[in-house]
Amino acid sequence: MNKAQGRLRGARPTAIVDIGSNSVRLVAYEGLTRAPTSLFNEKAMCALGKGVATTGELAEEGMNKALEALRRFRKLCEFMQIEDIRPVATAAARDARNGLQFLAAAREAIGRPIELISGKREAELSGLGVISTFHQPDGVVGDLGGGSLELIDVKNGAVGAGVSLKLGSLALMDASGRSPKNAMRIAKEQLAQAGPLDHLRGRTFYAVGGTWRSLGKLHMAQRNYPLDVMHGYVIPARDAADFASLVERVDTESLVAVGAISEQRRPALAYGAVVLEEIIRRGRPGKVVISNGGLREGLLYEKLSDDLRARDPLLEGAHEYNILRSRAPGHGEDLIQWSDVFMASSHIDETAEEKRLRHAACLYGDIGWRTSPDYRSDLALNLLANSPIVGVDHPGRAYLGMAVAYRHLSTGEDIDPQIRSLATPRLMDRARILGAVQRVGYIISASVPGILPRTKLRCVKGKVVLTLPRDLADLANDRLNARLKQLGKLIGRAHSIVFE
Repeated sequence: MNKAQGRLRGARPTAIVDIGSNSVRLVAYEGLTRAPTSLFNEKAMCALGKGVATTGELAEEGMNKALEALRRFRKLCEFMQIEDIRPVATAAARDARNGLQFLAAAREAIGRPIELISGKREAELSGLGVISTFHQPDGVVGDLGGGSLELIDVKNGAVGAGVSLKLGSLALMDASGRSPKNAMRIAKEQLAQAGPLDHLRGRTFYAVGGTWRSLGKLHMAQRNYPLDVMHGYVIPARDAADFASLVERVDTESLVAVGAISEQRRPALAYGAVVLEEIIRRGRPGKVVISNGGLREGLLYEKLSDDLRARDPLLEGAHEYNILRSRAPGHGEDLIQWSDVFMASSHIDETAEEKRLRHAACLYGDIGWRTSPDYRSDLALNLLANSPIVGVDHPGRAYLGMAVAYRHLSTGEDIDPQIRSLATPRLMDRARILGAVQRVGYIISASVPGILPRTKLRCVKGKVVLTLPRDLADLANDRLNARLKQLGKLIGRAHSIVFE
């Protein structure tokens, strides 16, 4: 194990315990990084905030379930030897008359002080969570919990002034007397003065929270969408409003794939749909994007140094994966620089976004080396398309999977057409080209660092030219020539190998 692997594997784990109005959740992370990896994730649906809007108090049943979950989470953290545990409580505990009494019992159950988060701070943390898990997000974040809705503007890596409204799914269900019609009126009244929505027109609405993720999952099922990843799932605003209206009107049990939604969550779907539809009507966003990043990720992000915050989450995650899963991490770095030279000489147009995707794909290039050669392309495609990586949209996921899959495929072989359908023709072309570049690079170097920098792959006078030093001339054979020819065909050029 090299030093870099040792540092990653020796990272100090940290845990967030989120005591929300709908659920109580424990998420343990591998460490404080720009792209944190979850070690353990468990939630208990306690409906702690049920009835608070009408009775003013936390119900005994919900409190008992929450305390039971907290005692379990304490034991689990002991098993995992996690000392850095941060419990936080949100709307239900702060709004109920007996909230402080419950928090005293909760503190004893979890064995740690509990931070009671204000509505404005909850909005700020949710905004930071979106900044942490998206690449340069620009829009308004809406975090819908059981007790409240937080709204905040995000742009240029910073958050604006947030607001907190009593429009959580459980709170709205109670306040409306379980009437979607009454819920529409309440939502319209409260959202009318929500400042962050004043500047949403044409931008992105980032939907955070379990109820909206469930709506996204149902929307995916309606479309027979090829990925199961919720983070970054895009719904055009008009489509999202139409789907929300459908969920409000019909019997929830009749919806396609409703079985994938927990029974405790289903009654809240219509009320989450009411709020989403009114936000779209009021704010006029261009699209709705589902976010897995929210309050918990915001808590981690705010503890990072300025240097770590400024880093690209996609590339940071790819670097870590490269360290932990490749044969030799340095080879991925070599491949980035090697492909930089090739792309510059080829004059193939490449945007900044395409360049960062190419760099990430180079770092992920060796992820399948331990499996059967016949399965490596499928493994790369499925892993990169469906892994919980952040800082990349779904077309980008498809590109990453295809670029690494094509590195294992010869001429004439292809990959899942459903995954291909997620990427634009331009991205698919770039994935094929990088896959062919990697095929040349790996056969030259056998994944050993330091070899590629001694060679050059460039486009010169209408040809793809591979230059090898004299002492590496024995690497040239029919197999290398065939791979170089494959690359040349993709970009419409002849090929040659020269020695110097």
